[in-house]
Amino acid sequence: MKIVIAGAGAVGIHLAKMLSNEDHDIILLDSDEEKLKEIDSHLDLLTIVGSSSSLNDLKEARVKKADLFIAVTQSEETNITSSILAKKLGAIRTIARIDNQEYLIPENKEYLKSLGIDELIYPERLASKEVISYLSRSGTRQLYEFSGGKLLLYGIKISSKSVFMDKTMAEVAEMTTNLDFRAVAIKREDATIIPRGHNRFSRGDLVFVVSKPDAMERVMSLAGKEKYEIKNAMILGGSRIGQKTAMELGKKINLKLIEIDKDKSLKLADLLQDTLVINGDGRDKELLKEEGIHKMDAFVAVTGNSETNILACLLAKKMGVKRTIAEVENIDYIDLADNIGVGTMINKKLLAASYIYRFTMDADVQHCKWLTVSEAEVVELVAKPDSKITKCMLKDMDFPEYANIGGIIRDDEGIIATGETQIQPNDKVVVFTLPSAIKKVEKLFK
Repeated sequence: MKIVIAGAGAVGIHLAKMLSNEDHDIILLDSDEEKLKEIDSHLDLLTIVGSSSSLNDLKEARVKKADLFIAVTQSEETNITSSILAKKLGAIRTIARIDNQEYLIPENKEYLKSLGIDELIYPERLASKEVISYLSRSGTRQLYEFSGGKLLLYGIKISSKSVFMDKTMAEVAEMTTNLDFRAVAIKREDATIIPRGHNRFSRGDLVFVVSKPDAMERVMSLAGKEKYEIKNAMILGGSRIGQKTAMELGKKINLKLIEIDKDKSLKLADLLQDTLVINGDGRDKELLKEEGIHKMDAFVAVTGNSETNILACLLAKKMGVKRTIAEVENIDYIDLADNIGVGTMINKKLLAASYIYRFTMDADVQHCKWLTVSEAEVVELVAKPDSKITKCMLKDMDFPEYANIGGIIRDDEGIIATGETQIQPNDKVVVFTLPSAIKKVEKLFK
């Protein structure tokens, strides 16, 4: 594909880095010449110094021939304007990053589409939805739903309490005869393993499981995880993610939000009627004690500063909080934070990139997600009539070594995949894959 990315910020650079490894023709447009020089020396793409809201600069970036135009600058107005101009100049599909919830109202989305903006992406909203999803199911990490919850993917840490520990995949399958869950990947230290029958689960492994919703409690029990309800939670940081999470959760649970900026605290107190807003430093141990940190079931740190969020979650864990979630925007910190036991992590760049990435794939992709603590991604693909994936049972399929099928959704029902499963046309298929296998997987579904 010919792809033009407007904006060399965190999301734009991450997308450029990822897509340039996949033989796409990438042009990165930004007004910061120094930043582009640095990117030029590391990535195989074309950089152009210019403004994405300038017709001349867009023409120079060959937007006329673009299959995809992605506007992810820091300015919402620039993203909207440049996407409209790019469409008028001939770009086939346009995507704009926004910061305003009202643009997502259906009639407003339709209006913007009529102007030439095909897709809108709001990273902070994606992040707050992620936080709310994680808090809805205790004991898991990286929880994702497919087809409205017909199948679930989640991560479980293997402890000494787990019956899985030191057993192979084949041994676990014999123990659990009900075909209602499947382990699709193992994150062990810095490596991601796509497991087969001989692979053994070890203490400390983060195992990604695909299951039916009603099997989740049984899987959690086998993994030695106790179920608990989240009734009291604390949010550190009145960022957009913090605000949106509080607006959603404040009606359902007892919620406190700590914000260090006094003026912002006053505004948040007016805005968040169902949340107790506290002005203070959430890294202050005494303040946390005073506000009842020991009574909290969950602690969410979304200050926008990765280091603060990591340290605050570690402090909350030390003070007895079971469930901690940290916004970690520095990708280099993610593995470190996971290894020291921070808890669940969210990253806006990865969420935004996952959302956009599916528009670069040839197959019919319903859902795409990069996993924050793993190099792998999970995709929900639709099996096209006459595609190779529908020709035989999975055990007879020459399926890529570094990919795994977790389950399928057929006629609105979730089915866990086995070797005997034969995929039918129009099935939605949940595939767990390492980047090296994604193109091979795509070809099977086309």
